[in-house]
Amino acid sequence: MENFAAPARPIVARMVEAAAAEPSRAVAYQGAPGANSHIAALQAFPDGLPLPCFSFEDAIDAVKEGSADCAIIPIENSLHGRVADIHFLLPESGLVITGEHFLPIRYDLAGTGTIADVKEAMSHTQALGQCRHWLKQHNITPVAYPDTAGAGAVVAELNDPSIAALVPPGAGQLYGLNLLAESIADADHNMTRFVVLAREAPPLSGEGPWMTTFIFEVKNVPAALYKALGGFATNGVNMTKLESYQRGGTFAATEFYADVTGRPGEAHLDRALEELTFHTKWARVLGTYRQARERG
Repeated sequence: MENFAAPARPIVARMVEAAAAEPSRAVAYQGAPGANSHIAALQAFPDGLPLPCFSFEDAIDAVKEGSADCAIIPIENSLHGRVADIHFLLPESGLVITGEHFLPIRYDLAGTGTIADVKEAMSHTQALGQCRHWLKQHNITPVAYPDTAGAGAVVAELNDPSIAALVPPGAGQLYGLNLLAESIADADHNMTRFVVLAREAPPLSGEGPWMTTFIFEVKNVPAALYKALGGFATNGVNMTKLESYQRGGTFAATEFYADVTGRPGEAHLDRALEELTFHTKWARVLGTYRQARERG
C-alpha cells in the first residue's frame, strides 16, 4: 500500500478491502487504479473485483497465496514489443495461462498546469516508448515509473506544473489532474495483449479456436532451432509467436517462448510437441486457452 503515491492510497485501500472479502472474485493486476491493466481486468471480468498490485511479482504472488483467483498481466504490445520481465516471471511463477484479452491502448497527457509548462512526462516505460515520437516533437523528456496511472498519482502529489504524466483515459481525472492532450500514442493501432494466470487450469470445454503457449530451451548444436520447430511445419501447426531470451550470463543456450494454434489432444499438435521434446533440452506447456481473437 505504501508504495503507491498518496492520492492513490484511499482508492487502493477500498479495492483491497473489497477483494479481501471475496477473493474468489478478485482479479490481481499490476498498477494503480485507472491503469490499462485495471481497464483490462474490468473488461475481461465484468463481475470481478480488480485488485491493484504495485509490481508484476505482487500480482502473481496474490494468486499464488490465494488473495486473488487470477491475475491479468500484459505480455506484449503492438508498438513496443514484449513487456519486460514477463517471460522470466511466467515460468517461475508456477501459474498457468487460462485466457487472453486484447485492449486498445490510448494515452493522455495530464498534469497540474498547462501543456506549455511541461518539461517532463512520467509513465511506465511501455507507455513512454509508445508515445516517444510525440514526446520528442514537444521537447518533453520521458521519465520512467513502474505504472501509468500510478504516475498520474505521483504527479498529483508533486504538484509541479513542469512534470506531467502519460495516463490511460480517465486516470488523470481520477487524481484531479488537468487533461493537457488526448490520444497521443504514435499509432492508432496500439494494442496490448494480456494473459490471464491462475493456480490451476480449468477443464477445456466447448468450441475453440484454441491457443497453446509453451517454453523450451534448445540444445547448443548447429540447426538446433530448425530441428526443434520442424515438427510444427510438417504437421501443419500455425505458430503465431516465437521469441528468444537469455537466462543467466553464460550465453551458451537460448530459451524460447512460443504460441501455437490448437490444443494438446489434437493429433497434429501432439506430434509436433513430441518432436519438439526430442530435439530440445526441455519443453514445458504454460497453458492452453480459448483465443480472444482468432489468428489467421
